[in-house]
Amino acid sequence: MEKVCTVVWLRRDLRLEDNPALCAAARLGNVVPVYIWCPDEEKQFHPGRVSRWWLKESLTHLDASLRSLGVSLVMRKAKNTLATLLEIVKSAGAKQVFFNHLYDPISLVRDRDVKQGLLQNGIHVQSFNGDLLYEPWEVLDEDGKPFTFFERYWHKFLSMPFEPESPLLPPRRLSSMTETITSCTPEELGLEDEMEKSSNALLARAWSPGWSNADRALQTFLAGPLLEFSRNRYKIDGPTTSLLSPHMHFGEISVRKVYHSVRRLQLLWAKDGSNLGEESIYFFMRSIGFREYSRYLIFNFPFTHERSLLSNLKSFPWRVDESLFKAWRQGRTGYPLVDAGMRELWATGWLHNRVRVIVSSFCVKFLQLPWRWGMKYFWDTLLDADLESDVLGWQYISGSLPDGHELDRMDNPQTEGYKHDPDGEYVRQWLPELVRLPTEWIHHPWDAPPAVLRAAGVELGSNYPRPIVEIAAARERLQQAVAKMWEQEAALNAAGIACDRETSDVNKEVKVSAPTSAFKQAMKLGSGPLSSRVSVHDQMVPNCTNQPGLRVEYPLEGTKYLQFPKLFQSTAPEVRNISHLTESSSSPKRDVCKRKEPPLVWVPAIPHRPTLEFGLFPNVGETAGDLRKHLLALQKSKTQAKVEEEPYIAGVDWQRRTKPRAKA
Repeated sequence: MEKVCTVVWLRRDLRLEDNPALCAAARLGNVVPVYIWCPDEEKQFHPGRVSRWWLKESLTHLDASLRSLGVSLVMRKAKNTLATLLEIVKSAGAKQVFFNHLYDPISLVRDRDVKQGLLQNGIHVQSFNGDLLYEPWEVLDEDGKPFTFFERYWHKFLSMPFEPESPLLPPRRLSSMTETITSCTPEELGLEDEMEKSSNALLARAWSPGWSNADRALQTFLAGPLLEFSRNRYKIDGPTTSLLSPHMHFGEISVRKVYHSVRRLQLLWAKDGSNLGEESIYFFMRSIGFREYSRYLIFNFPFTHERSLLSNLKSFPWRVDESLFKAWRQGRTGYPLVDAGMRELWATGWLHNRVRVIVSSFCVKFLQLPWRWGMKYFWDTLLDADLESDVLGWQYISGSLPDGHELDRMDNPQTEGYKHDPDGEYVRQWLPELVRLPTEWIHHPWDAPPAVLRAAGVELGSNYPRPIVEIAAARERLQQAVAKMWEQEAALNAAGIACDRETSDVNKEVKVSAPTSAFKQAMKLGSGPLSSRVSVHDQMVPNCTNQPGLRVEYPLEGTKYLQFPKLFQSTAPEVRNISHLTESSSSPKRDVCKRKEPPLVWVPAIPHRPTLEFGLFPNVGETAGDLRKHLLALQKSKTQAKVEEEPYIAGVDWQRRTKPRAKA
């Protein structure tokens, strides 16, 4: 068989192990691994400082690993990815380009254009699944339509007729002619400027980017913290989670490696007759499920990074108030747990899941700021900034998903503080001005007696702000906003304004009555000055249908968008509707699915694989399918017991959302 030179286009798959595109190319002959840094094509989702630091370190690590195998990583900074790929293909004498799938709208459009351009120049193109256990078009309901409820998606996920593929071993040796191709160093990519280096040096003390370090992080988690994951996952004052999210975002470790590693551990525990970690595995696998669902959601509804999945939210009167947004970003809201979280985010680029939920809920429910503002700020500041996960999290918190938080749900920051930081140690760590405040008042200093404040050195309104919004006032304003939203929706429906595209039957499953009842629990907190400079604007796309109730919104042409604050404004054009770019793949897919290829992505031919025995433990007597059925049975028992989760990465209280509200 004649050896063929293949260019492997790397993006968020910066690893040697279980890299389908790299492994496929290595089997065929010479390999030219390429990473192209093209910030202009990222548009408004250009990575932030800490994310770019991680990328730089990960590329350095990968280049060193590739050199040990006989090749080097070709790195280029470019204005146009397609033009750069064509130049590299010509220089290397390559005949084909391989890459792994991405699922966000920006990448889908770019991948489609790149594929067409390469094919027009006679270059063979093939893409692979390197980021998911199941492709988005493989998990569908009985009518062949995508799910919009996580629980239903997860149930189908666990009932799939074929197992996720096993992870691939890294190649032992690679051959190439990369020394003849012009390349630059990670430093020359411009991922980090001189002013950022001092701040980034602190990140290296806490994090170790790189694919081999990701594997060590996984093994560390499996060896200890996983066993207590179900008990400790909501503790915010220590490393109680896997800390794998930045590694997984950059593809330093594959989800298949994580899944099968947990499965091996589950088999070992089963062999020993132990069920101590059963609940922890259940919750950890759900967190993997939410990551899968985030890509599933944005692939099937590619407008969700710009507007709500529920069409009713187009009429919600968001407050376009940059002064409130600045106070939230800087951790100057007057609510200690919220402020501590925002200051930790700015200082470290990291937040515990639970804290992310608390600060994002405060942003969209108490301040009523557009959820896209908060999502974009998270994208700019998080180490593990991930568009798909951020979209799922912020839509969930803002009431934009049919199984997310109710739009009128408000979580008291004081109550959340004593629930997740009962001793106030987290607040004291990030708010030094409150370090001497007694625990009794640490989460509501505005209620503390003047003598206590003086003794602690706290001057409200001076060295620590008073609450920028009263809870009671925020609750009343949110009720009014929700009522106004439903009034506008009813008026538009009465006027007969409808979508250009009919909604599908999936909308029927998410209809609920308009939330007009008062809040179930009153929140009583101290007073604080309200912001006076407020304006109201429609964040969502001005589109509606003639059907009542909550509906899933579908993308439309010719939409207009709420502008980001000046902090986020970019001159690059945004990705709008991409439905006109759809095409079918010429590559066959898994036989078991028997469906047409999805738009914009292209998969290799993969033969049907029956459920196989897990070879490392032949004496256990359980197949991989049996273990998945066990997880499904545990999922059903948890649902019956009404175990409530928070997805951000946390969970979904879907039963409550599917029942109509009783009118007040």
